[in-house]
Amino acid sequence: MAAPENPPPERMSTEILGVDDVAIGRAAALIRAGHCVAVPTETVYGLAADATSGEAVARIYAAKGRPAFNPLIIHVGNIAQAEQLAQLPPAAHRLAAAYWPGPLTMVLPARAGSPIAALATAGLATIAIRMPAHPAMRTLIAASGRPLAAPSANASGRISATSAAHVAASLGDRVALILDGGAAQHGLESTIVAVDEDRLRLLRPGPIDAAALSLTAALPFADAVSGRIEAPGQMSSHYAPAKPLRLDATARQPGEWLIGFGAVTGDDTLSASGDPIEAAARLFDALHRADAVPARGIAVAPIPDDGIGIAINDRLKRAAAPR
Repeated sequence: MAAPENPPPERMSTEILGVDDVAIGRAAALIRAGHCVAVPTETVYGLAADATSGEAVARIYAAKGRPAFNPLIIHVGNIAQAEQLAQLPPAAHRLAAAYWPGPLTMVLPARAGSPIAALATAGLATIAIRMPAHPAMRTLIAASGRPLAAPSANASGRISATSAAHVAASLGDRVALILDGGAAQHGLESTIVAVDEDRLRLLRPGPIDAAALSLTAALPFADAVSGRIEAPGQMSSHYAPAKPLRLDATARQPGEWLIGFGAVTGDDTLSASGDPIEAAARLFDALHRADAVPARGIAVAPIPDDGIGIAINDRLKRAAAPR
């Protein structure tokens, strides 16, 4: 019998374990039994489950409170595994050779007969695939013997988790095991690009620059299809703190917690030196801290809208969107 799309979240005792062979074995056993576990990746922490099991994927949606029309990224360990799930045109192979393993997700036509649960793709004819670089995630994929669906390990629409503590605070007793691998390296979700035969479409900016992708793929970029959810992170309100968020702030207003950048100092800073890479790595951690203090609102200093700053501003605009 197929699992319901939105079963009630299970309540359980949550273990937090450092990443070692014993912890990976425990996590793999839970995955094979149809449960989900939180695991570090080089981007943010992911909530991983067996992507071939509709029931396991339903547990991800239930734990996150995630809308079922929002597809999940499927994590694989190698190109051969990716080709079992999707059709990779030549441009996709060029991108994979340059950026996999790493923070790039490609949205590709799903292969006929793919074992991926329809719930993981939200019923779309495409599939979002990434080959992660973090050793914990790669080892877990191999140990579980499954491709892993793994959205960010936080309640749907809220601030992404870049540490085990963030996962525990957001998901509480909705996840059986959290693998603690320290702070995430990039601190920002992967770049997502749809790869068609004759063009690329940027669905979510991230650590890899769009111009570099176009050069590597030898294809131009075209506009994404407006209003259509094709990949994670495209909802207008996403990555949101519980408090109102004001952008492009150069000074604190009464009752606000100010997150600075560069010359704009505040209660916290993304980067005192104005380094956008440091800012990306600190973004979600700073939002978590701001959400935890007594202030009524959060303000964030302007971030230059180029390079990885485009991805930072994308996350901030979605976090500040009405909801």
